[in-house]
Amino acid sequence: MGDVQASRPLALPEQEIASLARSLEEAPPQAILAWALDRFPGRLALACSFQAEDVALIDMAAAAGKLAAVTVFYLDTGLHFPETYATCRRVAEYYGIEPVAVRPDLALDEQAARYGPRLWEREPDLCCRLRKVEPLRRFLQGFDAWVTGIRREQTPQRARTAVVEADHRFGLVKVNPLARWTRSQLWDYVLRRGVPYNPLHDRGYPSIGCAPCTRPVAPGEDPRAGRWAGFDKTECGLHA
Repeated sequence: MGDVQASRPLALPEQEIASLARSLEEAPPQAILAWALDRFPGRLALACSFQAEDVALIDMAAAAGKLAAVTVFYLDTGLHFPETYATCRRVAEYYGIEPVAVRPDLALDEQAARYGPRLWEREPDLCCRLRKVEPLRRFLQGFDAWVTGIRREQTPQRARTAVVEADHRFGLVKVNPLARWTRSQLWDYVLRRGVPYNPLHDRGYPSIGCAPCTRPVAPGEDPRAGRWAGFDKTECGLHA
């Protein structure tokens, strides 16, 4: 199961993608998202981890009256916090949508039988690949573009994220409407709009992943310090 680049052609020429990134760089997230919704109707997927960023994007699409143009999905690893699953249900009810659950080929007991118990404690990269990266790769084959909630200030690896970019790993156009937003801008939007969000954000979890690999962050720590604590790892592999 190699992590190879996707071979299918992008839905837009790379020169056009680069031009769009420049022209939309100063645009507000709502305008960037609106462009994607209009450009790829029915062929656009929105990745939702039920963190504040992703639900804010769902709210923007709903406010524009264009939720029907995008498929909202989440990677159901089977290891999420109960609060995350509860937030999924709240978001579904609030916006009248049914987020698509994208699941791994292996159930947790099957993964344990093949790779040993609690793989995330020994080989978190492999666990992420099995439960996130490969399921996402298969799912995205049915789309031309995907929308993510990543922001430049989240990690050094994301600092150069373009608002529109070529995602060669998955063979899609990748749209990142919130790339320029700060945490303060995000939460101003969420609270002002009454966007439903994961209650773990109020309990010291600025970044929320699978329960076994996420801990609260102490005051003064990096916001991503709670992810894969004890490992030299800050990304699950979706946004490498």
